Amino acid sequence: MATRTARELTPAPPVLTARAVRRAFGPTTVLAGVDLDIAGGEVVALLGGSGSGKSTLLRILAGLDREATGETTVHGTAAVVFQEHRLLPWKRVAHNVALGLSGPDVAGRVDRALAEVGLADRQRAWPAELSGGQAQRVAVARALVRAPDLLLLDEPFGALDALTRLRMQGLLRRLRAEHGFAALLVTHDVEEALLLADRALVLDGGVIAEELPVPLGPTRTPDDPAFGALRRRLLDRLGVPTP
Repeated sequence: MATRTARELTPAPPVLTARAVRRAFGPTTVLAGVDLDIAGGEVVALLGGSGSGKSTLLRILAGLDREATGETTVHGTAAVVFQEHRLLPWKRVAHNVALGLSGPDVAGRVDRALAEVGLADRQRAWPAELSGGQAQRVAVARALVRAPDLLLLDEPFGALDALTRLRMQGLLRRLRAEHGFAALLVTHDVEEALLLADRALVLDGGVIAEELPVPLGPTRTPDDPAFGALRRRLLDRLGVPTP
């Protein structure tokens, strides 16, 4: 049996902590006291039914909703990728990636980020000239160029066709392996959660109702029996019948 190293036995310090996060819209309570920790380098998938508060929670963690109560702390830097690419149509690709950046060698950082997502030759393109997958890769580059400790991803591939979605999932796995960032991935897709995450959470009734470790290797595939067992468990918890 292989001996585990001290680094493997010692959990990474948290990059995000959230305690008793609550959010109501009028008389409707969407989040009723969410507690969440994400370790450095960990990818956590957040699942739940429509209207369960997944995107609301992500917006709160990103600091985009000031009406919530509770405590949230990002230990480092964070960047957000939304389902819509949100590129400014009047700015070329490179300028969209560089939006809000400061410091030395901005142009070089933008060049490297675009090369990492396979768009080194599209710097001068307008957003209207890009496919949906290309536009979303620009959005990922815009997040990566900030060298975040934590990526907050709100169904980033939900609007893409099936093949492009698979390619983007592969891209995210590669970038995570290369950069070591942590991520919170909001998704409706159970298979996507199991392909990308180290841990899956189910948001239900305004709280984290289920936490499921995903002990699958880096070459995980849907035809792995262990993958299928985890898929059935999550679908059952989400109230989706399986054959």
